[in-house]
Amino acid sequence: MNDAQIGLSVATPIIIIFALVLYRMGVLQRTGTVAAVLASVACATVLFIGG
Repeated sequence: MNDAQIGLSVATPIIIIFALVLYRMGVLQRTGTVAAVLASVACATVLFIGG
């Protein structure tokens, strides 16, 4: 694993947890939370496999 892949492995769960916390606080709606989670997972997958 290179440095970029380690960064993705750390950053993606943090983004997902942050989005879920914001949803629980009522700041994000369900569609925004789902979009944030899917976008972060998609970006991490593409960059992890492609990198």
